[in-house]
Amino acid sequence: MTDDVLFRTEGRAGYLTLNRPRALNALTHGMVLRMTEALDAWRDDPAVEVVVIDGAGERGLCAGGDIRAIHADAVAGGTASVGFWRDEYRLNALIARYPKPYVALMDGIVMGGGVGVSAHGSVRIVTERSKVAMPETGIGFVPDVGGTYLLALAPGELGTHLALTGTPVGAADALLAGLADHHVPADRLPALKSELATRPVHEVLERHVTAAPGGELAAARAWIDTCYAADTVEEIIERLLASGVPAAKATADTLRGKSPTAVKVTLEALRRARRLGPLERVLEQEFQVSLAALASPDLVEGIRAQVVDKDRAPHWTPATLEEVGRAAVDRFFPPLDANVFPGGPGSFAHPSDQEVVW
Repeated sequence: MTDDVLFRTEGRAGYLTLNRPRALNALTHGMVLRMTEALDAWRDDPAVEVVVIDGAGERGLCAGGDIRAIHADAVAGGTASVGFWRDEYRLNALIARYPKPYVALMDGIVMGGGVGVSAHGSVRIVTERSKVAMPETGIGFVPDVGGTYLLALAPGELGTHLALTGTPVGAADALLAGLADHHVPADRLPALKSELATRPVHEVLERHVTAAPGGELAAARAWIDTCYAADTVEEIIERLLASGVPAAKATADTLRGKSPTAVKVTLEALRRARRLGPLERVLEQEFQVSLAALASPDLVEGIRAQVVDKDRAPHWTPATLEEVGRAAVDRFFPPLDANVFPGGPGSFAHPSDQEVVW
């Protein structure tokens, strides 16, 4: 278990490596607790001036949470996922408020929980190999780990598009959407990591940051912003089909293949996140949405179809958007002052709220 996350210090840097390469470094509860323990220790260690996170292997930083474990827990009617999410979301808040530079190397696949342990950091680096996504609607789930917070802040309706479709984006589009800060070629990452042990972050970045390869979202902003500004998923799809843009029509088909409940709840979660304020408040909402999703048939069915049996043919319940009424969506959003976790509202806040000094 302890080898699933590797820790070391060198010079002024603390290095944290997710070490489950055969599982694309998917996060377990134990990994979350170990990361939190290390970050808490390094926060108070004057010898550690910067934290660097990366993933073992060549495929990516992290593909997300261990959804096979979540599937098994949901099928058994268990509560292990509740504890996992609570501690995972607290880790996300800790990263966002960390008082030292937190450098996330978002190389390769970075999805779901991988976004949570990277995109809340103060220095977020993507490469030409990066594939960044919140793909939860495809497994009957809703973006979490602060994903609705990040995507609600994206320019225009880019975040809505990425959240509802789960579309992976490359470096340029991740930068445009506000999910990353800098592009560094993948072959320069070893040197960058090494130099962070002896040089301040801003000096190292100056030596290695380059322009990202071209993306796709900037050219699609016109139809994305127009279509996703609609109030309902049904109207979004109508606008996509009526736009006359082939890519928009293809997107409508994509949306119709996702869990109808998850897509509608995701849209509502994003709209609410824009009004909630700080990250911690949005994490509280996501926690409650996740609890409701755990009891939903679509989460079990989505993971079965995409990960367990891999037949890619989920049978959603309800099967159509029209069958998902207002009451079905509202049940995912109980009042945020409900005492659904120890400590009540604000329990995801971290006592450290200092400015990051580079």
